[in-house]
Amino acid sequence: MFALPFSTHARTQTCFVVSIHSGDTVTARCGDAASANAWRLVRLQGIEAPKPGQPFADQARQKMHDMVRLKPADVDCDDPTSHARERICRVMVTPDSAPNGPRTLDAGLALLTVGLARWQPAQAQRLSPQERGQYEFAEEEARAKRAGLWKDSRPARP
Repeated sequence: MFALPFSTHARTQTCFVVSIHSGDTVTARCGDAASANAWRLVRLQGIEAPKPGQPFADQARQKMHDMVRLKPADVDCDDPTSHARERICRVMVTPDSAPNGPRTLDAGLALLTVGLARWQPAQAQRLSPQERGQYEFAEEEARAKRAGLWKDSRPARP
């Protein structure tokens, strides 16, 4: 385990994503499954995907499923001492294109890139300035390409 340089409270854990709730929320098991503290409701930092019932919600959930379900993930969460029901985290997995490689695919950034989430700077205080720029640029590119929820002239806010 190690702390990332841009946060004094962050901690990266290797977890296993067991279920997908929506395009931006998953359940992950981090550590011993018998421990009540091992199970985490994880909300991806810096993004907001459409809510169930909204346009593109099913596509966002499916994309998240395809990227992370039943895979080991590096989960970098907010204050590790928090007992909050929902944790705000960055989730990194191994991309399907390099199954034996390192966990370099940022699930939140991937959803932004294909237009299945909105960039939420207020929820991304722990991202470095470079990462914040990547997230913002990914949304701008998706808008320009009219990808995903940006196909609608007035996409619903999650």
